[in-house]
Amino acid sequence: MRQAGRSLPEYRELRTRAPDFIAFCHNPEMAAEATMQPMRRFPLDAAIVFADILLIPRALGQEVWFEAGEGPRLGELPSIESMADQIEASTGRLSDIGETLSRVRAELEPDRALIGFAGAPWTVATYMIEGRGSDRSGARTYAYQNPDKLDRLLDVLVESTARYLVMQAKSGAQVLKLFESWAEGLAEDVFERIVIKPHAAIIEKVRAAGIDTPFIGFPRGAGALVENYAAKVPVSAVALDTQASAVLGQKIQAGGKTIQGALDNLLLRAGGPALDARVDALIEQWNGGPYIFNLGHGVLPDTPIEHIERTIRRVTGK
Repeated sequence: MRQAGRSLPEYRELRTRAPDFIAFCHNPEMAAEATMQPMRRFPLDAAIVFADILLIPRALGQEVWFEAGEGPRLGELPSIESMADQIEASTGRLSDIGETLSRVRAELEPDRALIGFAGAPWTVATYMIEGRGSDRSGARTYAYQNPDKLDRLLDVLVESTARYLVMQAKSGAQVLKLFESWAEGLAEDVFERIVIKPHAAIIEKVRAAGIDTPFIGFPRGAGALVENYAAKVPVSAVALDTQASAVLGQKIQAGGKTIQGALDNLLLRAGGPALDARVDALIEQWNGGPYIFNLGHGVLPDTPIEHIERTIRRVTGK
């Protein structure tokens, strides 16, 4: 359950020891501890490495920092040419994440999987273009007005992300996940160009490097376009957000792919009979095919720990 650690008191205590969030992500000892904390608390089947999707822009030469209570901020977008020159060096600048993975894999029990991840190119590009999290209207306008520039930026991000994920797999990640957090609101042709094609290209490059690690793709907010994504991107599993219908998940399962997700993180926070009923409904509607029970987005920091425990017991019986 992605980001489960954020709701834990031991995570908040650990976070106070780092000078800033970027330093936290680049400290393998602390990041490994943050990854392991929810695994010690809960009988989860897999850990996901503690990192952030905006480490790649920083590795490519763009300034990235986090404002307390406000989220990420990014400096001026460097030229595409200067970032292209940094692709090879960027992987080395992210080597701390590889060490974190190695540490976690050494500590984690053999029957519990370790997931590595990266932000998908379009989502990362939205932050790089706008300089912060927003409604993405500026980035979408940029995509329409500067299609060639955006394609070149996405090409840089495809190459750097593929190298980053190869390094993660070699460091111990047994599953690789692409987080397309901002896939909503895109016309079908644009979605094809800036989501489907870059995802497929990343996987092709990772496979060309000799890595056969399974991929999960998460085109959050894509709605009905998820079905086309599942058909065209060679992922092993598709993560679904809260709005995903029972029929959509069943169609993807029928196409031979695993599905993951869909529980509303707000409902997990709210708890009560409605949470129990939704957990039961998700399991019932998708138990005819491969299904990884999960949220439709990350655990909110103020989610009561007992709600997480109750949900896991309801799903696993543990």
